[in-house]
Amino acid sequence: MKKNLLKFSDIEHCPIRNILDRFGDKWSILILLILSEEGTLRFNQLHKIIGSISQKVLSTTLKKLEADNLVIRKIYPEVPPRVEYSLSSISVTLIPHLKNLEEWADEHFNEIKDSRTRYKK
Repeated sequence: MKKNLLKFSDIEHCPIRNILDRFGDKWSILILLILSEEGTLRFNQLHKIIGSISQKVLSTTLKKLEADNLVIRKIYPEVPPRVEYSLSSISVTLIPHLKNLEEWADEHFNEIKDSRTRYKK
């Protein structure tokens, strides 16, 4: 096996597997793209924008993104507590790549949908 392909065989140390594991869900990339468009948002604002996500799943996804230092969670000591989410500096460097993926998806969405329909027949 070629030396440069060995990195893919070690699950724990494979960069692409570890990163794609984070984005393999259907919400993480969407949340990052929304925060890049809207800036800092509160939990309920994010929930309202996405619409079709449960509060539990949104909360879990935000915690995972925060654990990876992709989202910053800021708590204000108020009653009731105010919590805001924003992009971290590392996720700001990721956004151009996600935007490219978003553009690719927009460009090829209908073609892929058509192919899926034909495949099911």
